[in-house]
Amino acid sequence: MSATTGHETTIEVPEGLPTIGIVREFDAPPEKVYRAHVEPDLAMSWMGPRDIVSRAEHWEARTGGSWRYVSRRGEDEFGFYGSFHELRPPERIVQTFTYEGMPDGVALEILTLEPLDGGRTRLRVLSIAASVEERDAFVASGMETGVVQGYEQLDELLAGL
Repeated sequence: MSATTGHETTIEVPEGLPTIGIVREFDAPPEKVYRAHVEPDLAMSWMGPRDIVSRAEHWEARTGGSWRYVSRRGEDEFGFYGSFHELRPPERIVQTFTYEGMPDGVALEILTLEPLDGGRTRLRVLSIAASVEERDAFVASGMETGVVQGYEQLDELLAGL
């Protein structure tokens, strides 16, 4: 089986607010964690639950760029797309995120990377939906499993970078 660092992923879903907050530490410097988020081959290797395979269809990682990827689970495919609003290596990524099955449900995601002692990184993600209902639909879709398993896979990727 795969190795895991045992780092806890904290997911906060505040009542009455259309936000999701995620905090996770990684045993790698911010430069490597950032790279794993913006290089398409790396990002597609860890994003989402372990039982899906993803491929980038379009990926222009620059301020003002855009992206689209497709995830596959068995015979089912799910498309996602968004825009990179701001890339500030290796400390910040601001992007939009839309699931094609819910095209009116766009979220704004702000990722910050904080260097920690020992060459480690604390990742903070703030995802802001247009409404509490959209946020709740996202959470109900299995987001927690995808985030936790994705970050476990990111741990494994970072160990080899």
